[in-house]
Amino acid sequence: MTTCPIDIEPEQTVRWIVAEHKSTPSLFKFDARCGVEVRDIPPRPELHLGDEEREDLREVATIVTLEVTPAHASDGWILKVTVEDETGPRVSNDAALEQKIDLGTFYHQFIRSGRGVATASAEVRNPAAERHLNELLDAILVDRHPVTTTVRHS
Repeated sequence: MTTCPIDIEPEQTVRWIVAEHKSTPSLFKFDARCGVEVRDIPPRPELHLGDEEREDLREVATIVTLEVTPAHASDGWILKVTVEDETGPRVSNDAALEQKIDLGTFYHQFIRSGRGVATASAEVRNPAAERHLNELLDAILVDRHPVTTTVRHS
């Protein structure tokens, strides 16, 4: 798979996908996951923490990923939107949880609320998949519905 940049705001992309899913629920498949990533706090002078204090604390980030694929997997593309919300230093807790969430939860809790930093990327299997993905991205850019022709084979 080849990674392709997405030059459309992730918020616009997800808003469009939600609207399209409401009108044509079988057009795409979704896999949304929410996880917590616990990281060591690097030494930074602005934190005023000693080595022992840094050992007791961890940075906690909520990482939420939405993967959108066409209903027909043979179309060969994946659109990914990731939101990273750093909640800051917390008392050490090594439990990292991940849970499946639905499209509505992803949109309302992370995209619509503006929570965290959102990024988008895509992966394509071949030139035909890239063409289908570009048709989809063009529809998202101009807010054109429906797009059933963008996910079918030519």
